Amino acid sequence: MLLNGRIPKHVGIIMDGNGRWAELRGLPRIEGHRRGVERSKEIIEVATELGLRALTIYAFSTENWRRPSAEVTTLMKLLELYLKKELEKLMKNGVVFKSIGDIPRLPDHIQSILKDAEEKTSLNKGMVLTTALSYSGRNEIMRAIKKVMVSGIEPDDLTEEVFESYLDTAGNPPPDLIIRTSGEMRISNFLLWQAAYSEFYFTDTLWPDFNKDEFLLAVQDYQRRDRRFGAVPARRNAF
Repeated sequence: MLLNGRIPKHVGIIMDGNGRWAELRGLPRIEGHRRGVERSKEIIEVATELGLRALTIYAFSTENWRRPSAEVTTLMKLLELYLKKELEKLMKNGVVFKSIGDIPRLPDHIQSILKDAEEKTSLNKGMVLTTALSYSGRNEIMRAIKKVMVSGIEPDDLTEEVFESYLDTAGNPPPDLIIRTSGEMRISNFLLWQAAYSEFYFTDTLWPDFNKDEFLLAVQDYQRRDRRFGAVPARRNAF
């Protein structure tokens, strides 16, 4: 059972394991990606119901461009179909859609669809759904540094808060919880700056099998954590 008042404001998810899920079943890898998209829909709905302020999903990394061109093309097609089919539901649920990453590297028609979804949902008041596409944390930080340099900000005026305003995620709270599926225990270049004090939850479950119950287990685990942000709990201060 979830504890009142302990729902994370922002959850990030590294959705991993689509290809392995398909291979274990003797299916083409793309079938795993199709099932993964369906699972994403379920988790987005659950996150909305829980009242999260933000959900960020790692959909396509800069490293994913190294995959076979046929697989990349199919992934782009699945993204296009998802946005076209789910936009009405996002509007109905008041979800604000955003995309982050090296967006100009994406195909022109995908960029157009992303822009349209962002514009149409921009006035919504509900959860912010951020999709990381052609994304890497290092690339995001480098792009932010370049923006700061061009802006002419003096070194003494550059604070963490100012720098964060130049990141792709500006306006979102830092992720309280980051979930990674498929048994891998690494961050894989995801939200490197923002995850400084995130709680991490790793599960062996492959993404196409990561359902509502699995998501709630992750949130329950988060609720049991003692988040200190580098401080010492008051009960340990006594000599």
